[in-house]
Amino acid sequence: MRQVLLFIIIILTGITFIGRLFYLQVISYGNQNLYDDNAIRKVYDYPKRGFVYDRNGKLLVDNQPSYDVMFIPREVKPLDTLEFCNLLKITKEDFKKIFNKAYNYSPRLPSVFIPQLTKEDYAALQEKMWKYEGFYIQKRSLRHYQTSIGANVLGDIGEVNNAIIEKNPYYRMGDLIGKQGVEISYEEELRGVKGIKFIQKDRFNRDLGPYKDGIYDTLPKQGKDITITIDSKLQEYGELLMKHKRGGIVAIEPSSGEILAMVTAPNYNPNLLVGRERSKNFTKLYRDTIAKPLYDRGLLAQYPPGSPFKVLNALVALQENVVNTQEKFSCRMGYYLGSRRLTGCHSHASPLNMNDGIAQSCNAYFANVYRRVIDKYDDASEGMDVWSNHIKSFGLGDYLGYDLVNGSPGKIPDGAFYDKWYPDFNWGSPTTISNAIGQGEVIATPIQLANMVAAIANRGYFYTPHIIKHIEGQPIDEKYTTPKHTTIDKKNFEPVIEGMFDVFNKGTAESLQVPDIEICGKTGTAENFTKIDGVTTQLTDHSIFVAFAPKDNPKIAIAVFVENGYWGSRFAGRIASLMIEQHIKGTITRKDLEDWILWHSLEHEYEKPYLGEPFGINANSTYQLVDAKEHERLKDLAKDIHN
Repeated sequence: MRQVLLFIIIILTGITFIGRLFYLQVISYGNQNLYDDNAIRKVYDYPKRGFVYDRNGKLLVDNQPSYDVMFIPREVKPLDTLEFCNLLKITKEDFKKIFNKAYNYSPRLPSVFIPQLTKEDYAALQEKMWKYEGFYIQKRSLRHYQTSIGANVLGDIGEVNNAIIEKNPYYRMGDLIGKQGVEISYEEELRGVKGIKFIQKDRFNRDLGPYKDGIYDTLPKQGKDITITIDSKLQEYGELLMKHKRGGIVAIEPSSGEILAMVTAPNYNPNLLVGRERSKNFTKLYRDTIAKPLYDRGLLAQYPPGSPFKVLNALVALQENVVNTQEKFSCRMGYYLGSRRLTGCHSHASPLNMNDGIAQSCNAYFANVYRRVIDKYDDASEGMDVWSNHIKSFGLGDYLGYDLVNGSPGKIPDGAFYDKWYPDFNWGSPTTISNAIGQGEVIATPIQLANMVAAIANRGYFYTPHIIKHIEGQPIDEKYTTPKHTTIDKKNFEPVIEGMFDVFNKGTAESLQVPDIEICGKTGTAENFTKIDGVTTQLTDHSIFVAFAPKDNPKIAIAVFVENGYWGSRFAGRIASLMIEQHIKGTITRKDLEDWILWHSLEHEYEKPYLGEPFGINANSTYQLVDAKEHERLKDLAKDIHN
């Protein structure tokens, strides 16, 4: 009996050992085990990122070879640190900092020691790499920008951080990822899939060759090419017109929602954020807290929309049936409640109907119209909710849902907002009268106003603005091809569009007409406040203009904001007319408008608060010109674009 029991124990022990060996060598022998095995070196094969083309097929972004110095901290042996640092053009302090950071992350996993060596640096280092155990060269591709424009649109790539690695296990220390623009919006499509090779090492840490003859190795999959909606020539022209100015331009194709141009000024050359100088250049751009070149004003800057907002109040009034197109309101250089003037206005004929109210941008007309909408309802809060819902149906007051990561929501107030703001006060339409003219609590971004104009151009619907036109081998998201409808009936758009058309025929933009193009637009001037030494101070007004063209079958809708630009037709209106003509004709006949914009700078306006000079609405609004040499340079750039 004891012999049998002993025999059974031996058999069971043998089976247990065999089973364990089988589990270790066969069942648990998966990728996860390979990644954790210290006897196997992992070498990643990075794919080329997909190319980026503009809407006309022009190549904007491709790749260039780059070489990273990689290392595994625990495998590094004593070396001539001074020689190594000289080869890499770093200090011994840099060496220690990089080494310690990587060791703390993981002593046994590969980390980037120095990224993005040039071909010259790589050639000088390659000959001596055998002397530095634990270090090796890894080849990958960097972005190569075939253009100097559109940095805010194209974006850039940079190293992942620990937060990204923890969130997405695909990435490892030293990997590159999209940081801004389309590079981050379409990271998964552009990056491809990296391959990996498993190298067997012996007990002396020497490479023996491919593990299991490479049966677990994978090949990289190249990233997908994408075509974006931007017209690179129109983008370049917009950036040229905004030289020596600050602000944003967004142009949209109404029939599709495709973004034709998205300009922020000042901007920077995207090639500054490529290579070993990326970190230094990024820091310099980031620390420029005055000009803010990294701040995308087209998507992020929130401004009072000013007079362009009046056309929405006209549409809401027609929809609510509180006014007809022929009814006239008088203007006594402003709107009065009894003897108290609630808002001023410029000089023009009076009284005015809706068409002339839009064409002449009369504040008193729209104060009357706005009050009728709110006062239609017994409770001001209810009236404000109705008004707010109409306005929001044009995409204002919230994120539009476009395919770019940056954005600001703007603000469209409702009844609850004012109930909270005036808890002990019986507020009404006079309290909120500034909303009638796009001031007060109303705030919008340039892209929101461009989308608003696209909805008007389409007579009541719009497509979610988007930057993607085509992705290699896959369709774009349906939300970009599905129309969204406003709360305004189609019939109510025609009289408002006629008014916008007359802005160019006989109104505030009469001097900005373009031959053979019927443009519908609206000038705007928005008050501009900031805090200086803790005191709220009024600066020079912003110049705003929105437009679409042609009047029928529109091809472009545009919003232009020029900070401290005085009034709508002075800067923004000229720029909008030029952008429209460039897009539709491909050339410029209004050379007088172009030359004026290229001559004039607003840099002096931005410097005034810092130089102790007079500024604001009472300051001398002198015209500031660029020097003759700069003017000639800008004219040459314009000629190149038109050719």
